[in-house]
Amino acid sequence: MTQKEYIANVLETLKILEDSLRWLRRSYEKCLKIGIKKEYSDDEFDAFETLTSRYARTADIVIYKVFGSIDAVEFENHGSLIDVLNRAHRRGFFESIEKIRQIKELRNEIAHEYVKADIIELYGDVMEFVPELFNISDNAKKYAEKNISPGA
Repeated sequence: MTQKEYIANVLETLKILEDSLRWLRRSYEKCLKIGIKKEYSDDEFDAFETLTSRYARTADIVIYKVFGSIDAVEFENHGSLIDVLNRAHRRGFFESIEKIRQIKELRNEIAHEYVKADIIELYGDVMEFVPELFNISDNAKKYAEKNISPGA
């Protein structure tokens, strides 16, 4: 790929992220009104299921696509996921490596949880980490706007 193609990829990835964030925000606001409970109506359960799915998808987009595409533009497209996360941390996308690890682990739990009682336990964690995911996404977008020129 050429540098222009890498830049175009970042811009396209940011558009995908923006769309994902819009849907995540919509679900998050709906679930804020419902609140965390021990039991949910069918409609409330559906709302939280949608939220967790959108959270997992958005976390994937941020961690794998956005961070990776920015690395590629800056000639850092090598190494493990740990390397990608360390570079994102150095860029100021998030304050704590521990937080991004928790966001990623929660995403993995969502993807592999099948027992209803355990899924319900995840809802509180998702509600806690969604604002952090919004913040990380905003920081990555601001970084890209400042440091990645479409005309390069």
